[in-house]
This record gives sequence, structure tokens and C-alpha cells, in this order.
Amino acid sequence: MIKLSIVFLNYNRRAETQFTSDYLHQLLAERDDVEVIAVDNASSDDTWAYLSQQHWMKTLQSPENTGIAGYNLGFAQAQGHYILVLDDDSHPKDLATLEQLIHRLDNNPQLGVIACKIEDKHGHNLSTWHMPDSNQPHPSMAFVGCGFVIRRDLFQRLGWYPADFFLYQNELDVAFQVRQLGYQILYDPHCVVVHRNESVNSRPNWRRIFYATRNTIWLIRRYFPQPHAFYLIISRLIIGLGRAVYCGELRWYFKAVMEAFAKPIQPQLLSPALRKEMDKFWKQNSLWHQLTRQL
Repeated sequence: MIKLSIVFLNYNRRAETQFTSDYLHQLLAERDDVEVIAVDNASSDDTWAYLSQQHWMKTLQSPENTGIAGYNLGFAQAQGHYILVLDDDSHPKDLATLEQLIHRLDNNPQLGVIACKIEDKHGHNLSTWHMPDSNQPHPSMAFVGCGFVIRRDLFQRLGWYPADFFLYQNELDVAFQVRQLGYQILYDPHCVVVHRNESVNSRPNWRRIFYATRNTIWLIRRYFPQPHAFYLIISRLIIGLGRAVYCGELRWYFKAVMEAFAKPIQPQLLSPALRKEMDKFWKQNSLWHQLTRQL
């Protein structure tokens, strides 16, 4: 019986994929209740040639680079009760992490997602605005995509990752829906995932402007009622414009704005209680809070 499926996605990072693959192969040598699924997102390097020879795990190749939707190919093949999602450059620190993840989900049916503590390769904590700053297990608004576990049947019910997002904010969309269905999200610092290539500064500026602006406005339109949505959208437009000017990416900013409002959105409005729970999202996208640094 497969208890846990580990799924990771690669795009043109053969060395990172090989490290993750070799690490998991060694880590799971004595486990027959954990499977590994690797998806190649139409890499142009020799990653697929490498992956196709790794017969100990499931390997899938997307015919084109579909961004985070590539993960969905792996999720659909998962047989485990739970799915641990990794990047091609992240890995669970040890078997104790896997055992803790399984134990918590086995013993708490209302627990939908566990957000792992993310460390860099030197053992330093990588904190983010949407994760608790705590050394103890704590309810969390969301999770980081390079290291979390979710119930497979719950994830399937949500339709996996939102394929149209391509990059960024997809974790928040999943988190909002998980909470709307009444499941809990728990941050557990005893479950550690190592993110080896943690710097975002190497990522192209246009991606951070385009996808962050467009996808955040999609989230606001979907989950927030008026007049809250109006304020957040205006704030997000101003914040995004400032970042686009700073990065010299105005063309991508205006393209993001056009797509953000062209797409039809089916509202799934958060309740007042859940909006209060998502206070960090509000502050992150509120112009007043950004200007006054009340984050």
C-alpha cells in the first residue's frame, strides 16, 4: 500500500533533478510505502534522457512547458493517501520528516495540509510572509510550494493546481479553497524541507512582475467581496506599477493588468471569519500597510 507520493517538477535543471532523485532513492531505500514521481516540463537540456533511465520511480514528460500545471500530470498518477510536493531543488531533510507528516495526517482527519519548515542548504530558516514565525506547530494561512503535504483526495477535489496561473500564487489559491472546505493547514517546524537554490534574485524580473500582478488580482477578484476587492485591486495596481518602474518592466505590467481583468472569474467569496484569518494576505496587498510597514 502506497502511503505517500512524492512529486517534483523539473524544467531545464538536470543537475538539481539528479541531486533530488539520487537523494530520494537513497533515503527511501528501505521504504515500500512511498513512491516518487518526477515530471519533466519539456526541458530542452538532457534531463529527460536522465529521468527516463530512473526505473525505480515514475517519470512523466510533458509535451510542452505548462508551468505549475506540469505538476498536475504527476498528481494525477499519484497512488498515495498523501502527496508531498517538492521543487526539483528541494528535498525532505530526513526520514523523520516523512514519518511525522504521515503520522499527523493519519491521526487528524480535519488536517488537510501540512506546511513544512523550509531551510536553506546551510540549515538556516527561510521565512516568508505567509508562514508563521514559530518554533512550535501552529495554524498557518498557507504554505510554500517547495515543501508541503496534502491529502490526495482533497487535492483532487480541488482540481490540483490552477493550471492557468502558470507561476506564482498557486499555493494561495489552493490554501483558500482548503480552508473554505473546512480543512486545517498546519505549519510544523519539525517537518523540514531543504531548498537548495533558495535565491529569488536570479529569476527574471518580468516573471515576478507579470505573474505576481495578474495572479494576485485573480485571487482578489475570486475571493474578496466589494468594497474590499476594489481597495485591494487599486492597491495591487499601484504596488505592481511601482515595482514595474523600478525593474524596467512596464510592458509586462500592462500585459498582466489586461489579462487580470479579461479573464472571467467565478466568485468563491471568503467568509468574514476566513478573511480575518487571511489577514496577512490583506496586509501584503494593501497599499496603506505597505507604505506604513504595518506587516
